[in-house]
Amino acid sequence: MNIWGIIWIERNKMTDVLVIGGGIIGLSIAIALSQKGANVTIVERDICGRGATWAAAGMLAPEAERLEGDLLDFGIRSREMYPQWIASLMRLSGQDCGYWCCGILAPVLEESDRQLISEHPHYISREESLKRQSDLGKSILGSLWLPEDGQVNNRKLAQALLTAARLLSIKILEGTTVYQIGRDRDRVTHLDTSAGKLQSDRYILATGAWTRSLLPLPIKPIKGQMLSVFDGDRKLQKVIFAQSCYIVPRQDGTIVIGATVEDNGFSQGNTASGIAQLLNKSISVYPAIADMPITETWWGFRPHAPNEVPLLGASDFKNLVLATGHYRNGILFAPITAKLITDFIVDGIDDESIDLVAQVKT
Repeated sequence: MNIWGIIWIERNKMTDVLVIGGGIIGLSIAIALSQKGANVTIVERDICGRGATWAAAGMLAPEAERLEGDLLDFGIRSREMYPQWIASLMRLSGQDCGYWCCGILAPVLEESDRQLISEHPHYISREESLKRQSDLGKSILGSLWLPEDGQVNNRKLAQALLTAARLLSIKILEGTTVYQIGRDRDRVTHLDTSAGKLQSDRYILATGAWTRSLLPLPIKPIKGQMLSVFDGDRKLQKVIFAQSCYIVPRQDGTIVIGATVEDNGFSQGNTASGIAQLLNKSISVYPAIADMPITETWWGFRPHAPNEVPLLGASDFKNLVLATGHYRNGILFAPITAKLITDFIVDGIDDESIDLVAQVKT
């Protein structure tokens, strides 16, 4: 028996699930649901994969980010899913995603910090740090070497997800603004959008930093400015994750540098002070950056939730599922989020990982 309710959408085309938001979370969930047999539509206000997903650095760094408790376990589980998840996505899309388990150096810059973490099992001295990565700045006293952390090229990943979604015949409505979520008691009835009224049996809210425009959930935008330089010699081979900045080398020689943390709403654009801050901090950690040409500057908005814990699972509306508020870890959390939400919807499985989420009622 078909477990999916069938509702007509736009010119008699059927959909089982409407995903609101076409970033990495929305795309990943849509693909996972489609592979389970669901007919899925994505509604995206801009271009799929061009929001926080495009602006990110692509780090897979639950340990470098110093996540704690259940959230750390959640991140490690998702990181462990990455090799198989990427392999499956590459088979689907035929595209490389720039997945690279290069390891991350988290440098120690203050003697007081060095004394605190010198007994950490991953702590290595300055000399050992230089063996892992040459030409580190003199300010680095030692570091945590985290070999399981790594990176993916987030822009390549976004393109691969979009290609896979199209090959799976997922309907994608880009440039379509959702004005309002229509509700009747404890159910969502429809979406009022710039493309007209859209209906489905199930709805998934994956709207990231723009969540509060549709529901009064505690998600706010945190702006991050970023830039990239080009390393023609390809000497930087490890991600450097300092407290003041992160430096992410791509295999093509691009180095991504980020990111400011600005709680000032949806303020647009790069600023001289923001870019100067990133350059000064990154040069102090890896001085060779001073002579590298700047290739790009950009900014994006992270979806911040209380305690940096994403909102996943049930809402107050029986047919609306939450998948938002991933803050700095949307790229990292994408595989496990897609699995948990798909299991939750298709099989009724309420994984205990969903229980770590602050279940904020709508």
